[in-house]
Amino acid sequence: MKVSLSSVIIYAKDVEKTADFYTKHFDLIASREDRLISLKTSEGKEVILIHQAGSAVKLGQACIKLVFSVSDVEAFKQKALENGLKFGATHQGNGYLFANVKDPDKNNVCISSRAFAQ
Repeated sequence: MKVSLSSVIIYAKDVEKTADFYTKHFDLIASREDRLISLKTSEGKEVILIHQAGSAVKLGQACIKLVFSVSDVEAFKQKALENGLKFGATHQGNGYLFANVKDPDKNNVCISSRAFAQ
């Protein structure tokens, strides 16, 4: 049996604000589906679901990081800064670069060139 990860659910206090963050800075396309927002790539692949967080959910405490693959970390950081998003320092991995930021719900988000490393 083949198993694959289909999507990630983010619990958010303000689902619209969180959806705006990912559509603005990561070029995802949002569509509302009942009680959640689906974020898809331009190719139509669903990657993130945003669901309204219950009052007992403690945001930003989960051990998760969303990693977006980009070929040029510095160029992406510059474009993000022009759109109002400031990433932290760029770090060097084993043949790749990465940088981190938090989304409106304090979830860890990373841009990385690891997928493009040779």
